[in-house]
Amino acid sequence: MAMADAGLWVTAVDRDVSGLPAHDGIESIEADIEDGSPWPLAGKDFDAIVVTNYLYWPLFPVLIGSLRSGGVLIYETFAAGNEASGRPRNPDFLLRDGELLDAVAGKLSVVAYEAGRIDRPAPAVVQRIAAINAPPAPTIIPPPV
Repeated sequence: MAMADAGLWVTAVDRDVSGLPAHDGIESIEADIEDGSPWPLAGKDFDAIVVTNYLYWPLFPVLIGSLRSGGVLIYETFAAGNEASGRPRNPDFLLRDGELLDAVAGKLSVVAYEAGRIDRPAPAVVQRIAAINAPPAPTIIPPPV
């Protein structure tokens, strides 16, 4: 909501969008992306992708491939150790140490990364990453001497 309030166009995807507020700047798409259905945003690319409190590994290549050149991926979700704080507890839904870094290695340029315990909005163990789909650096060929 804050992004839409700031004038950004937002596309939100969730299997249940009934809890999303109505807003002129938000396009809500109801889709269960884990049931084998086609990705509802196929062929679209984005300046920024934000994912919170969600982990579905098959989606990572799709997200990275959907970033425009210079686009930003911001991802935060639960990590190993969170089982002591609450849900999720299932290791399949908890990142292992450094796993977000591994997911973008060689594909995106990491701007910021954090891993550890947070107390707000509720106690949890998380990993956070901000990474840019930086265009390749130009090859500079020195002039002959």
